[in-house]
Amino acid sequence: MFNSLSDNLEGVFKKLRGQGKISEKNISDALREIRLALLEADVEFSVAKDFIAKVKEQALGEKVMKSIKPGEQIVKIFHDELTALLGGDQSPLDLNPPARILMVGLNGAGKTTTSAKLALRLKKEGRRPLLIACDLYRPAAIEQLATLAAQVDVPVFKPEPGEKNLIKVAKDALKWAEVQNGTVLIFDTAGRQEIDEKLVGELKELHKFLAPKETLLVSDAATGQQAVSVATHFDEAVGITGIVLTKLDGDARGGAALSMRAVTGKPIKYIGEGEKLDQLAEFHPDRMAGRILDMGDVVSMVENMADKINEKDAMNAAKRMQSGKFDFNDFLGQMKMIKNLGPLDGLLGMLPGMKKLKKQIPSDLMGGKKMAHMEAIILSMTPKERERPEIIKGTRRKRIALGSGTSIIEVNKLLKQFGEMRKMFRGKGGKMKQMMQQMGGMEGMQDMMKGLGGKGGNAGKGDGLPF
Repeated sequence: MFNSLSDNLEGVFKKLRGQGKISEKNISDALREIRLALLEADVEFSVAKDFIAKVKEQALGEKVMKSIKPGEQIVKIFHDELTALLGGDQSPLDLNPPARILMVGLNGAGKTTTSAKLALRLKKEGRRPLLIACDLYRPAAIEQLATLAAQVDVPVFKPEPGEKNLIKVAKDALKWAEVQNGTVLIFDTAGRQEIDEKLVGELKELHKFLAPKETLLVSDAATGQQAVSVATHFDEAVGITGIVLTKLDGDARGGAALSMRAVTGKPIKYIGEGEKLDQLAEFHPDRMAGRILDMGDVVSMVENMADKINEKDAMNAAKRMQSGKFDFNDFLGQMKMIKNLGPLDGLLGMLPGMKKLKKQIPSDLMGGKKMAHMEAIILSMTPKERERPEIIKGTRRKRIALGSGTSIIEVNKLLKQFGEMRKMFRGKGGKMKQMMQQMGGMEGMQDMMKGLGGKGGNAGKGDGLPF
């Protein structure tokens, strides 16, 4: 997401930073390029025009024109205005009783999956969410929601087979919810390929009956300016209270995210950045602005890690490394942890100045293919071989390659890399030991983990960060 826009902006700001002094012409030329970059990213024309006007007004001020680093000042102005365009502050859900959330949107936007993701997130926050199937048209929609509900361990209401009366379904669901003692009700509604009178009419009736605290429009970020039009129509019909942008992990240009807030006046509350059910994050305008400008989003990265790192297991892994006892069982645990954190390119995108590095990393590694090969090789080893890699010689290597569906070359490469890694941790002069000493020993490590907010959980052996 935003790769093309980020690259274009990077080029413009690089030119500005290279200027010792900035003239009005320099600024006008830069803003012209930025306006084109925004339009290429599918930002709605009026939104781009108004945005550039606001940036220009501040950029031409005396404070910027006469500053020591005018280029940096303009970047700061751009970041602040971009944050404002995206909504300013994060907008939380209204979950005061009766907490009812109506999920709306077109087919294919990801309403059903997002409903389950939201239920899981609310569950982790200590609430008791309930999922209610109100899509009475799409084949297998009800069963899809039921399957997802089972995966996140959240109760789900399923209408009677063949039921077509949406209001009756809603009434039955509310009675069921009373027995379930849930605190948040999430209604997954039907969509269409395009907005039509029947869809709008049904949603109006359901909205009037439920009087939901939140009506969230689920929108595919890849649909570009069409998403803005869809948001406007849904807002006029039922008065949406917020937006959930899905598929932000794709290659979409991102204009929808920059336009929808400005056009509708409604906040983006959540973003979906992957297919996994735990990949739904709160939308923070300032953090997203940082990502677009390659300033990173370290706060979100730390929050993501803190939710998935087991502090106890991480400490045990660190101790084993420091003692030189690190083996392939530990290594396998670290790989599982990394996979839980999500795609590598997503993590790198949260670090400042890492967009260039992302381009230099092989695509197969970013997609996890290399990691899958390594995991297959390790799983083809015997328990004894994982504990004592030094015994893996010629015939064992052939067997492991055959069992993992890889080549002997790949097996040899992994063993070599692992051996070099162990050297780092072993002995008095080991790099790991030096690192631990610099951090204040194991006490320093514990402080670091607490700073990350590491949580206990059900992770297996070594299922945590080594450092």
